[in-house]
Amino acid sequence: MSISKKSARNLGLTALLSLSAFSFIGEASATAFDAGIPAGWTCTGNCGTLGANGVVITSPEGGDYGWVASNTGITGLGLPGIGGTDGSRLRTSVFSANAGDDLQFYFNYVTSDGAGYADYAWSRLLDSSLNEVAHLFTARTTPGGNTVPGFGLPPIEATINPATVTVVPGGPSWTPLGAYSDSCYSTGCGYTGWVESTYNIVNAGNYILEFGVVDWADQIYDSGMAFDGITVGGVPIEDNNVPEPASIALMGLGLAGLAAVRRRKTA
Repeated sequence: MSISKKSARNLGLTALLSLSAFSFIGEASATAFDAGIPAGWTCTGNCGTLGANGVVITSPEGGDYGWVASNTGITGLGLPGIGGTDGSRLRTSVFSANAGDDLQFYFNYVTSDGAGYADYAWSRLLDSSLNEVAHLFTARTTPGGNTVPGFGLPPIEATINPATVTVVPGGPSWTPLGAYSDSCYSTGCGYTGWVESTYNIVNAGNYILEFGVVDWADQIYDSGMAFDGITVGGVPIEDNNVPEPASIALMGLGLAGLAAVRRRKTA
C-alpha cells in the first residue's frame, strides 16, 4: 500500500508532536507540584498542593509541595493491621526504576492532636499491582519521645535524616488542618519540619509511591503531612513515568510516519 505525500507529511508531524510531548513532560516535571497534583496521581480523601503556609515553609527543593490531611478525610484508609478512623491517601502514577536507584524526597508531619490520640502518617513503596514492597517511614503523634519513626507502627525501611525526630511543639498554623489550624489538644501537637527520606530500590521494575495520614480514636484535632522533591535515581519522579499504552502507540505511529517520509525522499 502506497503512502501519499500528504499522509506521510501528517504522520511525520504526528511523530514530532509525540516526541515533543515526551520532551515537555521531562522539562516541566522538575517542580512537580507547582501545577497542582500531577495528572495520573490518585487522591482518596483530602489532598492538595501549597506554597509556604503557616508552620510549613517551602521544602529544600523550593516551589509548591504536595500534602494529605485527615481533615474531611474518609474512613478505612489506615495501614493494614493498624487501622485508624478517617484519613486521606495519595498515590503516584506508575513509575519505573532501575536496581540500585535511590528513591528520595522530603516530608513534614503536622498534628494538632496530642495525649493518647495518636494520629499517624506514612509512606510506602508499592509494586504496580499495589502490593507492598517497602514501608518507607512513619510519623505519629505522641506526648513524649520521637514522632519519627512512629511508635507501634511497622519498622521503617528508608534512611531518614535526621535519624529521629521530635515535633516543634505548639498548635500548628497550617491551612490543610481546617478548623484545627492553630489548635492543640494536649501534649504532642506540633510539626517535625522537613525530614529527608532515602530508600535504595533493590529490583528494577514498575512502582507506585503512597503517602497517607489518619486520625486515631476520634475524628477531631486533625493531622497532615507535606512532601516534596521526589526523585528516582536523581531524576524527578514524573520523568520516570511509565507511558500509557495509547501514548506508546501514538509515538510508534509517528515514528512510522517519519520513516515513510525518509523512504519517499530516497525513492
